[in-house]
Amino acid sequence: MTFLLGQSMTGGYGGADILHDCTIGVERGEIAVVVGPNGAGKSTAMKAIFGMLDLREGTVTMDGEDITALAPQDRVKKGMGFVPQTRNVFPSMSVQENLEMGAFIREDAIGETMSQVFDLFPILREKRRQPAGELSGGQRQQVAVGRALMTRPSVLMLDEPTAGVSPIVMDELFDRIIEIARTGIAILMVEQNAKQALNIADKGYVLVQGRNRYTDTGATLLADPEVRRAFLGG
Repeated sequence: MTFLLGQSMTGGYGGADILHDCTIGVERGEIAVVVGPNGAGKSTAMKAIFGMLDLREGTVTMDGEDITALAPQDRVKKGMGFVPQTRNVFPSMSVQENLEMGAFIREDAIGETMSQVFDLFPILREKRRQPAGELSGGQRQQVAVGRALMTRPSVLMLDEPTAGVSPIVMDELFDRIIEIARTGIAILMVEQNAKQALNIADKGYVLVQGRNRYTDTGATLLADPEVRRAFLGG
């Protein structure tokens, strides 16, 4: 039984389906990466799993429970953290206030989790009083990921976490993502930098036009000449 599974998902916005019988899943402590050309439905698949899209067919299950009918905020309560690609921080609030906002569903003390986030992203501790809007793109991404971690999720979903950051910052973010997975959190991410992402992936999904084209370990997909030629630039 896969810990988080979007099974045979078909759906879209309005009348048109974007996903066609698409299946994506991830285990605890694993990194699963969704790659594919622009317009392949990668972010749509992520939104479907998070409940932001009505499925015409298919189910979403988490830890054996069918959550297909749950609203996104109820999925957060079940242990899902979602970091959208854009508008994922409150720019006028300080770094610390952003992190506190992430813990809104919790009724217990959050100090320990905040310390863990600061240990993971030391620059945020340094800049915790600064408005998030003044940070660099890479630092803002750290705030967004940190905020999602404040709910103590069992699944962390990242929609293009390295969009618009430099290669050095990308490597650093990927290192942190590996660290997060090592704590037992399941990580599902959509990534444009397919080669680098598959490099750290336990499992990779290549989507084309909303359908599964290839599913395998990251290493196997990287080594597949057909995948490399068609999707990874040779």
